[in-house]
Amino acid sequence: MGDSGYGPRLVVPIDLKKKPWQQEFPLHNRWHPEIPPVAEVKVAEFFRVEMVDFSGGGITQDYSADDIKHVDNSVTHYLSGPIRVVDKDGVPAKPGDLLVVEICNLGPLPGDEWGYTATFDRENGGGFLTDHFPCATKAIWYFEGIYAYSPQIPGVRFPGLTHPGVIGTAPSAELLKIWNERERDVQENGLQTLKLCEVVHSRPLANLPSAKGCALGKIKEGTEEWERIANEAARTIPGRENGGNCDIKNLSRGSKVYLPVFVEGANLSSGDMHFSQGDGEVSFCGAIEMSGFLELKCDIIRGGMKEYLTPMGPTPLHVNPIFEIGPVEPRFSEWLVFEGISVDESGRQHFLDATVAYKRAVLNAIDYLHKFGYSKEQAYLLLSCCPCEGRISGIVDTPNAMVTLAIPTAIFDQDIRPKPSKVPTGPRLLRRPDVLKCSYDGNLPITKNPSASP
Repeated sequence: MGDSGYGPRLVVPIDLKKKPWQQEFPLHNRWHPEIPPVAEVKVAEFFRVEMVDFSGGGITQDYSADDIKHVDNSVTHYLSGPIRVVDKDGVPAKPGDLLVVEICNLGPLPGDEWGYTATFDRENGGGFLTDHFPCATKAIWYFEGIYAYSPQIPGVRFPGLTHPGVIGTAPSAELLKIWNERERDVQENGLQTLKLCEVVHSRPLANLPSAKGCALGKIKEGTEEWERIANEAARTIPGRENGGNCDIKNLSRGSKVYLPVFVEGANLSSGDMHFSQGDGEVSFCGAIEMSGFLELKCDIIRGGMKEYLTPMGPTPLHVNPIFEIGPVEPRFSEWLVFEGISVDESGRQHFLDATVAYKRAVLNAIDYLHKFGYSKEQAYLLLSCCPCEGRISGIVDTPNAMVTLAIPTAIFDQDIRPKPSKVPTGPRLLRRPDVLKCSYDGNLPITKNPSASP
């Protein structure tokens, strides 16, 4: 809070010239109940949290995709916090409470108004369509107030719907054990039991606890305590019962998050700031990733988990957060909508599979935009980061799930709607420059749609 007595109190500052572990309050990239809080706030207090991008500065503005191809994904995601939350009497949030987090303001860090969208190499993270697009690619975005544009995807400009990709509370020891057991089962047995693995080729099937790349905030690396916690702590990559990497693009200014509390003080953490993202974040490194800040207020609903959240599982811990979307969003009035059904690229029918259907919708949209001069890699990155809307339109009409992907037409500098004349009417020139791209050096088979445009 400034000398005037108003404005947010800066509780977690970031110095962009320093590495994540060199910050005044060292960052963390795992979930564990014993990672100690770095700050404390009271309910109704207006406070500010600053964050690095998810890679901690490992991905740069260089016009090369080499940093994406060789990125160390073991460090994903660097988070600011944990922050201990107490009521006006100093009594901390308790397990079983609901933590209410209001996002009053957010944005890129001043002086760092740029971001990037990328696809990881298939051998190092991949993405939703990694069997079609195995190469590492990258596009750099620059911000002009609320708008973003990229030299690598010319002819497109749109307002961002800025949001935190990751916001969540610390798990209890019991919940952490549940996570690790079920995700280990998927990793060890999934290829034999999950038929979807034949169509969606993202690997690994789960990211299990690992000391490699681990950052635990104030806990000193090399100590016995660090070694124990590093090998127990959950990766931040999937969203879970504590919120975490939910990647909800509409969680912007004015939104509220109702997070379950599993440990005393709640231990709130946030990071992975996005200037903009499409529903699904399909390219995986797929939002416009950036450093940023959140200005927040918190409240505590005592006993709120039992009051408002119904467990969907065998224990009272199997709950999920509730989100209240804020009043500030870009307004688009015209959309081009692409449909997908649960039939894969080989023509094989799947039963009410919304994932297969969404993959089909995204592929349909990519091939359509390719007709208007965009490379398929440009279209893939664009659909991952622009404010497109994914919807499950039907989930009961056997055997096909019906999924749609809607693209706001106003983001393009040309009319992309179908017309009676030939498509497009002008010269069919590839939009140059293209995305930054590396070669794929692996030997995994590439999926081809025999009927798609070349």
